[in-house]
Amino acid sequence: MRLNLLPLLGIFCLACITPLPCASANTSENVTMSAPTSESYQVIEFRRYTIKPGKREQFATYFEAYFPEAFQQLGALALGQGFERDHENGFTWLRGFHSMDARAVANSAFYYGPLWKEHRNTLNALIDGSDNVYLMRPLDALHAVEVLPAVDPVSETQGAHGLWVAQLFSLKPGKVDEFAANAETSFARYRATGIHQAGVLVTLDANNNFPQLPVRTDGPYLLWLGVARDAAMVQAWQTAAKEEDRGLQKSSYLARGTEEIVIMPARRSRLRWPED
Repeated sequence: MRLNLLPLLGIFCLACITPLPCASANTSENVTMSAPTSESYQVIEFRRYTIKPGKREQFATYFEAYFPEAFQQLGALALGQGFERDHENGFTWLRGFHSMDARAVANSAFYYGPLWKEHRNTLNALIDGSDNVYLMRPLDALHAVEVLPAVDPVSETQGAHGLWVAQLFSLKPGKVDEFAANAETSFARYRATGIHQAGVLVTLDANNNFPQLPVRTDGPYLLWLGVARDAAMVQAWQTAAKEEDRGLQKSSYLARGTEEIVIMPARRSRLRWPED
């Protein structure tokens, strides 16, 4: 089958595409896939959608059927997706890019490409709101969003396990680094509940280079991410978060209150509790 590259001419310079190394018949069985790594994704979109009532499962099924591999082929990655437990119409997901330039290229290729053109009307008909998006970056190299392997359709037949949680802090300008250092004792307490810390993100101070997808500009924000085994672990985390929040509210760092978000992973979410 011949691959028609003509639709991409308006987006990519073909001379810049590096050919993949070929394996001979004698060595192909020794070739291994290169797994994506956490430190590769320095630009993160934290996307919170409102889906039309009763349509959230349909949206997730369409999303997971068509889009994760498409993003990955373009150099982006769906880091995790799921349903907000306390918002019956909320669907939240994380998309990672290697850089801002890579974000512009990948989004252009996807949203002007044939896959989205074919399915956009179906997906858009299920969405009530998709403009609640935070453009973020890892706090530092030690706090990049953890990239777990793709859900294995053979060994993980029940889909993604556990829950993931997020705490969103609205901060005063210029206070991100001070707040992060001050909040580390709170984050340590969260980890002591058994929650696995999965990343710490902060607002990325950069112009939106793909304005077709609006992002929030009322930051800065800090987002703490964790993964829980079960609802009991989530409850322990929520208790700790509420107690820690009282002390953080008295600090001079916060612009507004904090928000705790509990997310039930969709079937193919990379962000999940590891298989036991």
